[in-house]
Amino acid sequence: MLATSPAHSSVIDDSLAKIPDSSGTPSTFLTDCQCCLFSMKIIISPQGFKGSVSAMNAAKAIERGVKIAAPDAETVLVPVADGGDGTLDALIDCTGGQVFKSIVTGPLGRHLEANWGVMGDGQTAVIEMALASGLALVPPNSRDPRITTTRGTGEIIKEALDRGFNRIIVGLGGSATNDAGAGMAGALGARFLDAQGGNLDQGGAALIHLAAIDVSKLHHRLAEVEIVGATDVTNPLCGPTGASAIYGPQKGASPQVVAELDEALGNFASVVVKDLGQDIAERPGSGAAGGLGAGLMVFAGAQLRSGIDMVCDVLEFDEHLAGADLVITGEGRTDRSTVFDKAPVGVARRALAQGVPTVILAGSLGPGYEELYQHGVAGIVCIADRPMSFTQSLRRTEELLEAAAQRTVGLLQAGISLV
Repeated sequence: MLATSPAHSSVIDDSLAKIPDSSGTPSTFLTDCQCCLFSMKIIISPQGFKGSVSAMNAAKAIERGVKIAAPDAETVLVPVADGGDGTLDALIDCTGGQVFKSIVTGPLGRHLEANWGVMGDGQTAVIEMALASGLALVPPNSRDPRITTTRGTGEIIKEALDRGFNRIIVGLGGSATNDAGAGMAGALGARFLDAQGGNLDQGGAALIHLAAIDVSKLHHRLAEVEIVGATDVTNPLCGPTGASAIYGPQKGASPQVVAELDEALGNFASVVVKDLGQDIAERPGSGAAGGLGAGLMVFAGAQLRSGIDMVCDVLEFDEHLAGADLVITGEGRTDRSTVFDKAPVGVARRALAQGVPTVILAGSLGPGYEELYQHGVAGIVCIADRPMSFTQSLRRTEELLEAAAQRTVGLLQAGISLV
């Protein structure tokens, strides 16, 4: 069997790095007879590699590598997501659900086709906000979080309500927006008014002129349906760690625009207190997806949950861990940000609770990746096999994952410690 402890840690690339445990002595990832590895049970739970392969295809590539090294190993594929890219696929594919296509308002106000779906229970709709209001939908030279809108996400929520689904999961990640979910709420019947009683324009910047909110015509089924916002962030709505300051720059905001948007969100929060009696500015996760987290709580009565925990619960990840010897997860880039409840750390945390070690297969390593060793991760394998451009790595992701999985299991079979 494989032995593990919270101090276990490793990196495999072209050289093997030794990471000491709390006593200052390099830890040992493999301490028992390696012969058990030939019949081991391995859980394969990567998330999608953005711009390259889906979580399911990544899992299949890893499985191929495992089977080359250990043909008799039992492999269980449980691809995951953390509320961002790939959440729809993870929840629909693994539950035998159905995908729908809807024409909705995109982040720049133009119509586009967006996928969403219903899980295998026939009652739970899954909406990935990035597919309707995401940054990937906006060309780099057109990114401006002052004007982008979450209206398309709200239009899908409305369709799910109209179809009679009783539970709606909204994945909050990859947004192009900074409008506190005002666009979403507008699609569900809310009105956002200026001091003269006129309707506000779309976008986050317009919220600086918000004077009143009218929710008298909100969709009647919102009070009957359970809505969950799945997120991997805990940022508040405003301030130095809020939606504008932390995520605005990647959406095209200059420092001046960040300040403008933060002030607008502050005004939105004040009007929400005045008109709706809810104080959401400091609630953890209210800053998710440009404040869509706040909008879902205020207008849809949503609960925000850790995206990876919610996905793992739905996929019964803990049950799959029974009798497992190893978990292999993966992501495109592993760095300090992974610590903040991204999918690999969520998977490792659950595996560690049952005494199962976790190895991450990473497309690349960034600053601070070593911190993951304090969060249940036993080993980190950089999948690159030679210097290559980002474009080359995207084309070769499945091949690199397969080879990295084969190397990892092969080392363990040979009795070679990962540290």
